[in-house]
Amino acid sequence: MIRAALLLAASGLALSGCVSTTTVMQAPPPAPAPGAVPAGMQYLYGSGEAAALSVQAYTALVDQVRARMAKDDPKGPHPRTSVVLTPDATLATPLFQSCGDKPAAAVFDVDETLLLNLGYEGDDAQRSGGWDSARWDRWEKTGAMKVAAVPGALDAVRALRAMGVTVIFNTNRAAANAEQTEAALNFAGLGPARHGETLFLKGDVDGKSGKDARRNLIAQRWCVVAMGGDQLGDFTDLFAGLTPPERRAAAASPVIGSMWGRGWFVLPNPVYGTGLGSTYDQTFPPATRWTDPQEKH
Repeated sequence: MIRAALLLAASGLALSGCVSTTTVMQAPPPAPAPGAVPAGMQYLYGSGEAAALSVQAYTALVDQVRARMAKDDPKGPHPRTSVVLTPDATLATPLFQSCGDKPAAAVFDVDETLLLNLGYEGDDAQRSGGWDSARWDRWEKTGAMKVAAVPGALDAVRALRAMGVTVIFNTNRAAANAEQTEAALNFAGLGPARHGETLFLKGDVDGKSGKDARRNLIAQRWCVVAMGGDQLGDFTDLFAGLTPPERRAAAASPVIGSMWGRGWFVLPNPVYGTGLGSTYDQTFPPATRWTDPQEKH
């Protein structure tokens, strides 16, 4: 009986092996399910709260531009002023470029301001390691149909254009990938975007990731009445080089702070960028430390 049982077991294993081999040949096993989504990605790409914040920012932007367009008159007594800083401005003394009779425009960052890079970030969520510029370049070249408009962005760009305001894109995507970036914006319904006219990319002016040179070029042709972005560098390069506490203080200072919601509009992005990276002490100053009294001995 023992021998018979062993023979039966061997026969079953052989049969199981044949079935397994046949199954693998016909259909490969399913890929493992994606791991846990990082909290920042859950918030930005999956939460209703982030969608509400984005819609809120774009609604405020359109309302503010509409009010300004009704008030500003090149022939009236009040000069029209751009929301782009002059080259000699400082954070302590911000000076803004004059407009004259230039046509109105609104300038936007692209990634996570107008476009959600769902394909790239979904892939990134399953990886470990840091930033890979080569992989991002491949994304720019091939991911045009794996994006979506940020909530509120479509209605905003349509409303701006209906008011006669030109929508301009100022992004650090590569100038070499201009055609693919145009395609991504068009796919999301945010176009038209034309490189050198309404689309400005890294490499167009000075090759730097800082955007002031491009902003100055844009301000020479248009009266910029609003800017939108998800990082402080989308508004001025003057924040570059500051420590996180200095950036926070400057952003909330009386003069610069008065620009938020009045020409400068910030979109949420807890996933990447200059808003991340503060240390424990910078985030939670020692003077604010608290210990639960129940845990004291």
